[in-house]
Amino acid sequence: MGDIRRSNIEMKNISIEFPGVKALKEVNFVTESGISHALIGANGAGKSTLMKVLSGAYNHYTGEIFMDGKQVNIRSPKDAKDLGIQIVYQEVDTALIPYLTVGENIMLDETVNDMGGKQFVSWKEIHRKSKEVLERLHVPVSTRKLASELTLAEKQMVLIARAISKECKYLILDEPTAPLSHAETEELFRIVRDLKQANVGVIFISHRLPELFEICDDITIMRDGEFVVKEKIANLVQNQVVEYMLGKKMDQQFPKHNITIGEKCFEVKNFGDGTNVHDINMYVRKGEVVGIGGLVGAGKTELCKAIFGLSKGTTGDLILNGKKLKHKTPHAAVKSGIALVPEERRKEGILVSESVSVNLTAVSLSKFTSLRTFLNFKKEREIAKQMITSLGVKTPSDQAKVKNLSGGNQQKIAIGKWLVGDSEVYIFDEPTKGVDVGAKRDIFELISGLAAKGKCVIYASCELSELLGITDRMYVLYDGEVAKELETSKTNEEEILFYSTGGK
Repeated sequence: MGDIRRSNIEMKNISIEFPGVKALKEVNFVTESGISHALIGANGAGKSTLMKVLSGAYNHYTGEIFMDGKQVNIRSPKDAKDLGIQIVYQEVDTALIPYLTVGENIMLDETVNDMGGKQFVSWKEIHRKSKEVLERLHVPVSTRKLASELTLAEKQMVLIARAISKECKYLILDEPTAPLSHAETEELFRIVRDLKQANVGVIFISHRLPELFEICDDITIMRDGEFVVKEKIANLVQNQVVEYMLGKKMDQQFPKHNITIGEKCFEVKNFGDGTNVHDINMYVRKGEVVGIGGLVGAGKTELCKAIFGLSKGTTGDLILNGKKLKHKTPHAAVKSGIALVPEERRKEGILVSESVSVNLTAVSLSKFTSLRTFLNFKKEREIAKQMITSLGVKTPSDQAKVKNLSGGNQQKIAIGKWLVGDSEVYIFDEPTKGVDVGAKRDIFELISGLAAKGKCVIYASCELSELLGITDRMYVLYDGEVAKELETSKTNEEEILFYSTGGK
């Protein structure tokens, strides 16, 4: 490789505030090219905010940024990109233009810049260049495919391709493995190692500690908007990282409650959505947490959405308390007593531009209206405040905008709105995606609390440790069908993985 000159970035005394929230307080961060650097902390610690400052998404911060000892001014995404700093956000859907092709999305910045001086765009050239980038990454996706047709994992790879399609010195990945399967994660790690070889600095925000220990060289830990420690990752063990993140020793992650499981309450019979899931047979008893396991693409999300009335052309039967449900829409599903906490919380689970109070009461407005016309705001806020306390939501007030809260707090709100509504069947689709260890435990407590009240809980996840920790039974999906029903206390990760990968 010869002698490669390492460059470095230093962020000094970075502070930033949002209405009612001091998100960063005098934070220092240093990294260099050619290494991968883990940036970690509990939800609300300020990791993503710090990286949004570095990538130019926020311009109202105070503090200084240096590259190779020289002060730089980053106040817009263009400033950052001109310095070779690229970011791939956690919410991949919002970063791609769905009606453009893969090739057009990858070359988007270049196309927009070129249009300044030219009247014509060479589509052939766009597809040739984007194909080259995808081949460099070993991503087998056609450049002619529409972004709207991609899986979450493919969208992630397309965004990485866009980031490295031009001069990239530092690549920031925000929860990059959240939507990826084990095999796709391995592929991403290969890409990260290749980028390091090419002297790119990779900053990795993730809550999945084993991954960070596998792929990262350095680690910076934050807590409550402040810098805690920077260390070589080889000098730490996972428990130390968790203690730095939380500021205290970690309690047992999965709460243990002695819950009496009742009779069969919710049944899914010969059920399918006509495309992704077929002939599903499963049941849930009162007070039981039933897992839906399987790899990315197995049909977990599609099954959850179909049960909730989000799919057209469903076949088979859904039976609740002995009665066949006829719902064909989410509205009818809610009236039938079914609740869904979706995987894509910002897109489908919350109203990001509304207040905490509005979000928590959105599903049960009839409880706060008199004569079906006037909303009782006082009562709505009282219930919202009770919910904020019982859920442990960190927010300056019930009137704070949900978009200004951390991912874990947004997830608690996505769950909390259904608790106000009091449903019979609760479906959780990847509820801990992008959520730290502290908030995860809170979510597991909520789920155990629902089971203790005799509710039916369906828990869909590709996190095997969570399925083993929180469920009573599980159904493993493979290729849209139930490959195996397992009793949680009598199985292990190896067996779940065996059936997840098509084992017979």
